[in-house]
Amino acid sequence: MNGWIWLGFAIAAEVLATTTLNANNDFSRPSMLALTVIGYLAAFSCLALALRTIPLGIAYAIWSGAGIAALSLIGWLNFRQPLSIQQLGGLLLVMAGILVLRLPVTR
Repeated sequence: MNGWIWLGFAIAAEVLATTTLNANNDFSRPSMLALTVIGYLAAFSCLALALRTIPLGIAYAIWSGAGIAALSLIGWLNFRQPLSIQQLGGLLLVMAGILVLRLPVTR
């Protein structure tokens, strides 16, 4: 499978795991804890598979940047966490950086 597809799965799994971590309520909900652990295991496994074809720095920058952007949106929508204009601007810069990193390399 293509490394970019594995990276997409890694991002999705990390976002799921971190979202359930926030909803875990001090580890008092076993189902949320299980989803958190499974999500992080899946995220790191998929990231490792992505690293077979994508350079480490590029893969990690996209993985973490996309996770930051997605989790900020989820926090705002689901958990009513505020986002300031400055924070939104920073997230737009992160997303722009992801797009630049994904562009083909020209020499």
